[in-house]
Amino acid sequence: MINRIVAIQGNYLSKLNPLTDTSIFLANEIQKKNYKIFYYYPKDLSIINSKIIAEGFFIKFNYRQKKKFKILHKQKLELIKCKFILIRQDPPFNQEYISTTYILDMIKKKVRVVNDPKSIRNVPEKLYSAKYQKFMPKTIFTQNLNEVKNFFKVNSKVILKPINSYGGNDIHLLNKFNLNFVKRYLKKHDHIICQKFLPKISKGDKRVFLINGKVVGAISRVPKKGSFLSNMSKGAIPTITNLTGIEKKISKLVAYDLKKENIFFAGIDFIDQKLNGDINVTSPTGLKTFYDLTKVNLAKTFWKELKA
Repeated sequence: MINRIVAIQGNYLSKLNPLTDTSIFLANEIQKKNYKIFYYYPKDLSIINSKIIAEGFFIKFNYRQKKKFKILHKQKLELIKCKFILIRQDPPFNQEYISTTYILDMIKKKVRVVNDPKSIRNVPEKLYSAKYQKFMPKTIFTQNLNEVKNFFKVNSKVILKPINSYGGNDIHLLNKFNLNFVKRYLKKHDHIICQKFLPKISKGDKRVFLINGKVVGAISRVPKKGSFLSNMSKGAIPTITNLTGIEKKISKLVAYDLKKENIFFAGIDFIDQKLNGDINVTSPTGLKTFYDLTKVNLAKTFWKELKA
């Protein structure tokens, strides 16, 4: 079984939605090639006698069954016995997340780890987008109260986003400057993104999928009525979309840069042809939804590119 195992470091299975989850979609596809799936949680990754060990379980995914997965058996596994390891847990990018990347760094010359652990640390999602500010709405990255206040005075309608969150969590639309609220927000989240609000978000954003330096597809996600959040976990509706010339040009540039950073799989987002600052490298999502909309299977593309 050596080298026919794919390990997934992921979220608790009870929190996954099998109908949309990208980790399950990727696992289901590689199972067809007779690979075994070993699933474990970050807290169960250890260094024991100089070996990288995970306590987890072998698991079988099946979209045709009601439960969608079956745990075959629990096991401690030395991870160098795997062919690939997928880092797929969601942020926050906290000390636990960082620790797992350092641990997996120790074996990445013997096992292909995706995305590369060091690269995940060097491409801190929202902060990394600062190098593309000319393609973004007016944006600042700060935890300074006066900077937020000045930015609001100039732009009058502002989005506040934590730099280490995900899935639309803790995003706030500031229509009116509330000093006490902003103080509490900064105290809770430290550095944040302040971004000029783009009203065309009501028409949806675009999630672009990047695999191995290539732009391979995109979907649009339209917020539910009365919302400005385009995350499907917040009720947004996915639709088929095409990229404009500007979006294609920017996407290719980011894809090229991320490949140089050794990031294999990423997702980036546009609102009104502008990057919104989300460069998702920790657990990019949307491949199952793209397949449901288009019948194009980017999981096949993922594994073909990875094995190549």
